[in-house]
Amino acid sequence: MVRALEMVAPGTALRDGLDNILHAHTGGLIVVGEVDDLAFLFSGGIKLDLDYTPALLYELSKMDGAIVLNANATKLAHANVQLTPDPTIHTLETGTRHRTAERVSKQTDAVVVAISERREVVSLFVDGVKYILADIPMVLAKANQALATLDKYRSRLDQVSTRLTALEFEGGATLHDVLTVLQRAELVTRMAVEIERYIVELGTEGRLIEMQLDETMVGVSADKAALVHDYLLEDSDEAFSLALDQLIRLPHQDLLDFGRLAELLGHDRKVNTLDFSISPRGIRVLGRIPRLPKLVVKRIIDEFGGLEELMAATDGELETVDGVGEIRAKDIREGLRRLQEINLVDRYLQA
Repeated sequence: MVRALEMVAPGTALRDGLDNILHAHTGGLIVVGEVDDLAFLFSGGIKLDLDYTPALLYELSKMDGAIVLNANATKLAHANVQLTPDPTIHTLETGTRHRTAERVSKQTDAVVVAISERREVVSLFVDGVKYILADIPMVLAKANQALATLDKYRSRLDQVSTRLTALEFEGGATLHDVLTVLQRAELVTRMAVEIERYIVELGTEGRLIEMQLDETMVGVSADKAALVHDYLLEDSDEAFSLALDQLIRLPHQDLLDFGRLAELLGHDRKVNTLDFSISPRGIRVLGRIPRLPKLVVKRIIDEFGGLEELMAATDGELETVDGVGEIRAKDIREGLRRLQEINLVDRYLQA
């Protein structure tokens, strides 16, 4: 569906042609796909091999039959074609044009566009799923509303993340604190995905929304991954990849269940998260120190085991880690001290 939305987004040649048909109050049925794979559905019509232009699409739409374009919508292959999909395929549509569109989309991999002459509505059908294109002002309004919600989600994420970092330095973090940050990070990510679909639908009209989204989402993905690395019970690449994959696929209702989230990190879902003390490996904190390579971070974690042990280590012990040395050890100490100070100030301001 996202690919189909990109194809008909404002600013594309196909969208210009659809708008011409819509504004002229002319209906149409347009199929975009591999022509050879669709040929078994064709009955009659005119075979073409013409470069696509919006004006030509509009002229061809004046005929009753369907218009067939190649997969990337650069060639007009057929016009005035009667499509004959399997009549036994179930459809909830009522009009002949829309019933045909839904059946063709279910029977093939094509993107089918049905334009209603009377209702002036453009409907996309992909794999039997219907999506009605909304007016640009309406989509912009929805996108801006979603951005405002995302901004609130991000503010809350920053608050709980700051609190967790402070507790990590104090050695007082609980599983509940960790899961709160993980839950908020995933909610922010899912809201961003919704906005990305609006951006695709807006096409050239969505550039400002895209810039705002990019700014709002800075660091979220990396922080979420580091959080999982920090608190995953089994520290392995396989377990990490599995946990992230399960988190992405988690139904929204389960995302609100801390027991289910605890399971993702390898803990018993019945554990009392409020009383369960837990220590980080320190990947998330070390990742915020400038110019500190990920490979060096891994070596430090492998050497000391966790943030608590790292904070208790002497300068000499830190310097002996491969890739650290005297200068980088001072940078790490200074970076950790600065992070502690910043978090104290942030917590004071939030309070």
